[in-house]
Amino acid sequence: MTLAETPNYKNSSNPFLTLKYESALESLGGDYYDEVAAAEFPQHLLRWRNDELLPRFGLDPQIVKDEDFITAFGKFQGRKPLLALRYHGYQFGEYNGQLGDGRGFLYGQVRANDGELYDFGTKGSGRTPYSRGGDGMLTLKGGMREVLAAEALHYLGVRTSRCLSMIETGLPLWRGDEPSPTRSSVMVRMSSSHIRFGTFERLHYFQRPDLTKKLLDHVIEHYYRHLSAEQDKYALFYAELVKRVAELAAQWMAAGFCHGVLNTDNMSITGESFDYGPYAFIPSYNPYFIAAYFDYSGRYCYSHQPTICQLNLEMLQEPLKAIINKGEMEAGLVKFGEYYEAEYSSLMLKKLGFEDLPHPEAGKLLNLTIEFLKESQVGYHQFFYEMARTFSSKWRDEPGFVMNSSDIVPVPGASGIFDDWCILYHTILNDLERDCIDVIAQTLTVHNPETALLRPVIESIWESIVQEDNWQPFYDLVEQIQSRK
Repeated sequence: MTLAETPNYKNSSNPFLTLKYESALESLGGDYYDEVAAAEFPQHLLRWRNDELLPRFGLDPQIVKDEDFITAFGKFQGRKPLLALRYHGYQFGEYNGQLGDGRGFLYGQVRANDGELYDFGTKGSGRTPYSRGGDGMLTLKGGMREVLAAEALHYLGVRTSRCLSMIETGLPLWRGDEPSPTRSSVMVRMSSSHIRFGTFERLHYFQRPDLTKKLLDHVIEHYYRHLSAEQDKYALFYAELVKRVAELAAQWMAAGFCHGVLNTDNMSITGESFDYGPYAFIPSYNPYFIAAYFDYSGRYCYSHQPTICQLNLEMLQEPLKAIINKGEMEAGLVKFGEYYEAEYSSLMLKKLGFEDLPHPEAGKLLNLTIEFLKESQVGYHQFFYEMARTFSSKWRDEPGFVMNSSDIVPVPGASGIFDDWCILYHTILNDLERDCIDVIAQTLTVHNPETALLRPVIESIWESIVQEDNWQPFYDLVEQIQSRK
């Protein structure tokens, strides 16, 4: 990757400006957004370009230049209109009617090779009518953290937005009680949609069921197309949204990820994870782990995430009840727990090496795993990686061989829970055919990379950038994540 400062560039030859942008959301009309202008920045240094995403839009990474990214996603030349979306939301349980895109806009919508419509949305692109006195900017560290979160989650199997580019903009930003300014960036995110639960809540606040129905029809037409011709498409939409969100919460939990701020304005109507602020991956299994320093009550702690997601879905019923029968929505929401448990069990069993385990003791194995992780406080990610690293066919011979070459687990007899876990794992292995061993080893490796995006890792990366302007550790880390090492 090269870092480029943009010279003069002809927009007509920029591949990002010749993409076939669609006006799906724009066609809804001005009740849903405001047209805005992008900020002008004193500097444009391309710090990140996600070449993995380009082929999805028919673009060859070898042909797309750094200057193309900067012209399109740093100087924002050649694209209009730029739309700041309107929404409200429940923040820490309290309704906030002063929200909306305060430091970003919808840059454009493009249909990818898979036939699905995707949004290019900005973060840190300047003030909008919803900035509420803020500067509309994004710190460079915040941009870097979001790039890392999105890539890490994607490769851990979480349905997530991803970052297309991040450009350092040269503006000094003052944040909190910091004695000196920090560096700034502008980021472009690719997501399935930027329509939020809070988009519907705003329309309910203004008592506009007509606009609610129009938006709901739009959502189904573009993101739930398989339901468009169904007579009960609205109830089916809500039921599927419940399933998507339940599965998303399970994906976070299995990945050991704590989003940090699950307000309704941070919940996507497509059931996709996005908008990463003070997130964190848990270092060890602590149900009450808090990612956001300002979450004083622990409302959004790690173990509360499924419950909060279910509560947000329940609150979404209020604006949707003008269109969808309340009883039908309640019937759909009842299945949240079932969907969550099925996805969580499936993902955790994969981390334990089993793509499919129709074994009567599968649930017990999962429970013992969680009990041991909670009791021992061994590293959550390290435990599963050590399983993958030390796995051997000898584990079938006797329980004492299970993970006996790892120094992070207790010696036999030191932990009754771990001893029981080893015995059960050994038993399950012997109940399976011997030719399953290679499949288990491969499954463990695929689902348990060595690289874990813990806070000290991120801080170390940032320290290299701050002290030496050295981005190589950042690029190396992204490469490790993408190669699942």
